[in-house]
Amino acid sequence: MSDLTSAPHVSSARASTDDYQFSEQIGHLLRRAYQRHVALFQQTIPDSQLTAAQFVVLCAVRDQDACSLSDVVRITAIDQATVRGVMERLKSRDLLQVAQDAVDRRKVMVTLTDTGRALVGEMVPFAEKITTDTFGDLNPAERVAMIYLLRKMCEVDTAPSSSGN
Repeated sequence: MSDLTSAPHVSSARASTDDYQFSEQIGHLLRRAYQRHVALFQQTIPDSQLTAAQFVVLCAVRDQDACSLSDVVRITAIDQATVRGVMERLKSRDLLQVAQDAVDRRKVMVTLTDTGRALVGEMVPFAEKITTDTFGDLNPAERVAMIYLLRKMCEVDTAPSSSGN
């Protein structure tokens, strides 16, 4: 039997994998940037019970005035199971109201309470500071480029398929 590790295709594959540096990969760098952002959020936001995901859901509902659960999922890009849990916690704090749609009883409609609207208003200046702090030392052109590139990467998921299906 031949030694598989001495086969040419295996040794060249090993050489290329030895050059792979996980710490230089986009996924790792995005995760680290996100972890930094979440840490800044937790340090800066004065409402210690409010998470970044909860704030995003509150803002999405505020921006839509009233929306369905599926709208919240689509707008926030947070999976339905997670959004349901987030909304339950926000409801328990009297920040959201959830009710069946008057026309389509199968549809759940979400609105902010007055308390929720007030909280979002109070938190927005802190959220703006968190965004600024997340950018760190990036200059204005780098900030614009970062937002542009991240949006472009996100659009890949929403672009129509060119496979003809």
